[in-house]
Amino acid sequence: MNISYLRVLLVNIAPLIITLFQIESVNSHGILGFPPSRGNLKWFGTCGSGQGCKGPCDSSISESINSLPFRLAKIKPLRRRSKMTVTWGRLNHPGGFVRISIVPRNVSDSWSEFDSNVVQYSCYEATCGPTVKNDPILGFLNGGGNAECSAKIKIPGHLHDGIYTLQWAWFGGGVYMGDVNKSFGEYYGCSDFVVKGGPPPSSRVKSPKFVGGDVMYPSENVCRYWGSNKLGDCSFKNKFPKVVPGNPYESTLEPCMGGGAKKGKPAGF
Repeated sequence: MNISYLRVLLVNIAPLIITLFQIESVNSHGILGFPPSRGNLKWFGTCGSGQGCKGPCDSSISESINSLPFRLAKIKPLRRRSKMTVTWGRLNHPGGFVRISIVPRNVSDSWSEFDSNVVQYSCYEATCGPTVKNDPILGFLNGGGNAECSAKIKIPGHLHDGIYTLQWAWFGGGVYMGDVNKSFGEYYGCSDFVVKGGPPPSSRVKSPKFVGGDVMYPSENVCRYWGSNKLGDCSFKNKFPKVVPGNPYESTLEPCMGGGAKKGKPAGF
């Protein structure tokens, strides 16, 4: 092949290769660790309600379509009633609940669909905690640390073969900007995956369950949380921050609520 032709070809396809790499690496990065999140470009992968990302996912169906093949290639198809370990980073903050819902991908732009198809609630710090147990400034179990946190779920038995979306929602987190008496807004992340095989789909849809126990209350069926134990109370509904260029700490609606840490279960339990 002519060398000049190769050079022209490389010059023309290089931007496309770089663009595809950026789509795959940035769009699939978010707070949700596994399964791989959709992520986004606008908020550099995260989706915080206080920053103006209102969910239900970190990016919509149309916004995440280009990265879908890359993300589906990272996780093998899951069988009905098989187990999955969902992971996320602690992100230097304690407390709260994680709600996990699963819906068909084609309805994953709908909050009501996720609200109606909850699989499980867990404690945010069910399997993780701060790096330093007694932080000299923030106090007992309130310090930093980005250890991996996780929750084990079971793929619902009523799902038919197809592409589904898992929504991860964190609410009730605390310690905002070093203030142990402040809670902050909710965070969301979504991951698309394939369900294929396993026992035949059942007609029975199981009710959501709550699995308690965290670093503060390891032997009790409760969680430590700040603010509210109800998803939606710290979504800053219909409000958006005024963007201050170069100052992310001002480009926010945070904090959400005052008051110290609480002990309890998610609303409805």
